[in-house]
Amino acid sequence: MNEVTKIQPVDSAQVAPPVANPMISMIERVMLNPEADMDKLDRLLEMQERVEAKNARIAFSGSIANARAEIPPIVKDATVDFTSSKGRTHYKHETLAGIAKIIDPILSKYGLSYRFRTEQGQRGVQVTCIVAHADGHQEETSLSGTPDNSGNKNGFQAVGSAVTYLQRYTLKAALGLSAEVDDDAQNAAPRHNQQQASKPKKQQRSPQQQAHDVCQQMIDGIRNHGAKSVEADPTFPPALDRLRESFPELAANVEAELETWHKANTPASNLVDDDEIPY
Repeated sequence: MNEVTKIQPVDSAQVAPPVANPMISMIERVMLNPEADMDKLDRLLEMQERVEAKNARIAFSGSIANARAEIPPIVKDATVDFTSSKGRTHYKHETLAGIAKIIDPILSKYGLSYRFRTEQGQRGVQVTCIVAHADGHQEETSLSGTPDNSGNKNGFQAVGSAVTYLQRYTLKAALGLSAEVDDDAQNAAPRHNQQQASKPKKQQRSPQQQAHDVCQQMIDGIRNHGAKSVEADPTFPPALDRLRESFPELAANVEAELETWHKANTPASNLVDDDEIPY
């Protein structure tokens, strides 16, 4: 004997209707009214845009906070090791691909993405990192610099090196990322007064800011006193080595300044350089 399946009627009161947006409903009523005031409609649309923009900012901030809570410290995954006439250069640094491999899945999980805008002018290269959210809000972080003329790079390589460097640092700045070994830069500057370490500091500068200060001090010393005088200082070589290890891009700026000074202050010679082959 077949069983009869009883179908219970669904109480319509138990099914919650979708909650309508009061602002959207108001805009729809005004649009359907042939005698509606168009100025009023414009004001309503502007108000709705402001509300949507505010909600998008809130969603962006929440997603950034959630993503940062999951992103681990970035590992320096690349090693540079070569020997030139200036001596051995050895340091580690994080790559843009290495950063992307770690952060991309986490950002995508929270509706975040990033892209870069690059501009070049007479003053150098500017890179802007644009971090955007699926709801529409986006924020930009820009850095600029001159082409990286260190080493034996040609013009295109110098620009490409600067762009890659600025992409990494704008992305790290936009998301508040840090690399694992960046705190080593605090040892880059020679300490002239050891007692200063025991004094309380009102504001602790970041390792990157300290490294930038060291780099600028070295460059100022070269420009004001000459490369030979700076290189004769026994604290200079180890400080530059530490800068190469933790912030190789900044060390490259110091080396470029040294090379520029020597070229400008070395008298011209008819002799063939050691690394040139006479024909």
